[in-house]
Amino acid sequence: MRASTCLVTGGSGFVGGRLIEHLVGRGWTVTALVRNGDAARIARERGARPVEGALTDPAALHAACRDCEAVFHVAAHFKLWGDPVEFERTNVEGTAHLLEAARQASVTRFVQLGAAAVVMGDIEAMSNVDESLPRQQRRWAPYSASKARSEALVLGANRPGIFESVVVRPPMIWGAGMPMLDHMIETVRAGRFRWVGDGSQAMSTAHVDNVCHALEAAAVRGRGGEAYFISDDDDSTVKAVVSGLLRTRDVEPPRASVPLGLAWLMAGMMEWAWRTFSRRGEPPITRQMLRLVGAPFTVDISKAKRELDYRPVVTRERGLAQMRGG
Repeated sequence: MRASTCLVTGGSGFVGGRLIEHLVGRGWTVTALVRNGDAARIARERGARPVEGALTDPAALHAACRDCEAVFHVAAHFKLWGDPVEFERTNVEGTAHLLEAARQASVTRFVQLGAAAVVMGDIEAMSNVDESLPRQQRRWAPYSASKARSEALVLGANRPGIFESVVVRPPMIWGAGMPMLDHMIETVRAGRFRWVGDGSQAMSTAHVDNVCHALEAAAVRGRGGEAYFISDDDDSTVKAVVSGLLRTRDVEPPRASVPLGLAWLMAGMMEWAWRTFSRRGEPPITRQMLRLVGAPFTVDISKAKRELDYRPVVTRERGLAQMRGG
C-alpha cells in the first residue's frame, strides 16, 4: 500500500512519537491514540490528529480507527517488573480490543511493534535467531510472555486480502530521548549498577529511526501473517552498547560486576520479597532483566531484508552522535 491514512497507538511515547514524525514526513495522514490532554498536545505538535482513549476503551478505539486504512500498534505496557494482570490487560486484552475495532472500521493493514524477546525462554545463548523459532512464555517474564500472547492474536487475525496483520520484532530500542537511559544513569550514580558477568555477551540493538523505517516497510510490503526480526545490522556487546549510551551523557561506565548465576539467585529472592511484602517500586534486578542481557542474543534480519527491503537508515555511530548533540 502507498502512504495513506493511519492510526498510531502510543503516539506520545518514545517510539510512537518518532513514528508519527516519520510517517507525516513520508506523506501519511496520522491519527494518534493518546491517554490525556498532555499526550494529545504532544501528538498534535508532531503532526497527528489526537483521539483520547485507552486500549481498554472499545468506544475510543472505534473512533480512533474510523477512516483509517492502516493501524500501527505501538502502545504497550513495558516494564521489567509488575503485576501480571496489568501486562495482560494492556498488552493482550488491549490488543484484542484494537484488532476488533480495526476490523469493524475496515482497516486493511495492521502492523504491531512486537519484541524480539518473544522467542526467549530459559536463559541460554541464542545467536542469529530467525523467525522459525517458536514463541516462549515464562511466568517470571510477564512482559515478554504477554507480548508473545499479543503477537499470536495479531498474526492469528490475518485474513489475506481483507485484513492483513504483520509484526515487527526489534531487540533493545535506543536513541535520543530513550527513557531507559535515565533509569540506567540513576542506577549508576546510586552505586547499584553491576555488569552481569563480564558484559561481553553479544547483543543486537535497533535504533528508534530504524524501527520506524521497518514499521512503515511492514505496512507497505510485509506479508500478512508474518513476523520480522529487525536490528541495526551491527551486533555488539552488552558492555559496549551500555557504555556508549552512558557516555553520551558524560557518565563513565562502572566496573563492578556479578556472576550470572549469583545474579539470577538474587533476582529470584528479591522478586519473592517484593511480592510477599508488597514493597513499593521495582526490585533492583529481576529475572526478566537478566534474561534480556545475561546471555548472548542476536537476531538474523535476512527475512526483513528480503521481504521488506529493510536496511538500517541510522548507524550506531550516527545515533550516538545525535544523542551527544553532534
